[in-house]
Amino acid sequence: MLASYSPARRRFVLALAALTGAGLLLVLTVVVGRATDSVDAVAQDERGPILLVPGYGGNGGSLTDLAVGLRAGGRDVEIVDLGGDGRGDLDEQAQALAAAVTAALERTGAPSVDVVGYSAGGVVARLWVRSHGGAEQARRVVTLGSPHHGTDLAEVAGGTLGCPIACQQLATDSELLNRLNAGDETPEGPVFVSVWTADDETVTPPESAELDGALNIGVQSICAGAEVSHGDLPDAPVVRSLVELALAADEPVAAPARCPSG
Repeated sequence: MLASYSPARRRFVLALAALTGAGLLLVLTVVVGRATDSVDAVAQDERGPILLVPGYGGNGGSLTDLAVGLRAGGRDVEIVDLGGDGRGDLDEQAQALAAAVTAALERTGAPSVDVVGYSAGGVVARLWVRSHGGAEQARRVVTLGSPHHGTDLAEVAGGTLGCPIACQQLATDSELLNRLNAGDETPEGPVFVSVWTADDETVTPPESAELDGALNIGVQSICAGAEVSHGDLPDAPVVRSLVELALAADEPVAAPARCPSG
């Protein structure tokens, strides 16, 4: 299977698999079948700025500690302001992300960006890749507990006045998600990684976070018995380690993911 990958992706998968050598069980779901789109994918061996995309409600504060940790590793990191209250149309939020990416590339002169989307922010990142030029600007897209196939909570709330447009769009089988997931869920361009937790009480079922064609990593496949809720994802040590590895250079120095303590 690995022989069919590009050298960059092959090294990336092997680096992730190296975690098992540290006594950790890493379960990766790698789906090879990807549509062949006419996309000029960016080089995987040159890292640009990292853009962190907040989840439903637009609370960038939930990503502050993750940003600090990534900056400590020498990366240029920005938490994206999606505008409004974070509950508006997800496609419009993707346009805001596109503007932030353009500004980051102009500011740094980098050829590409890495994007980490938390919760609904991962859906926004995918919309940007598919419909707003992100396929030729993103090197890596990492999603954390993102309801790529909807969440039952939004489905239940969909008929109430307390479910604004973004909530409705995150319902299972919404028009937006059906369109986003039609055909290839991970179109050519960036490498996609999805990190999710079996303890997710917001994205239900938690497996909704898995993507065809991505490296799908369940937290409990790294740390069996770890209790990591949806809200814990950006701060859990094991998740931070996985994010750092996913965003590493072409040939990263692989450090074993750490299980949460306490």
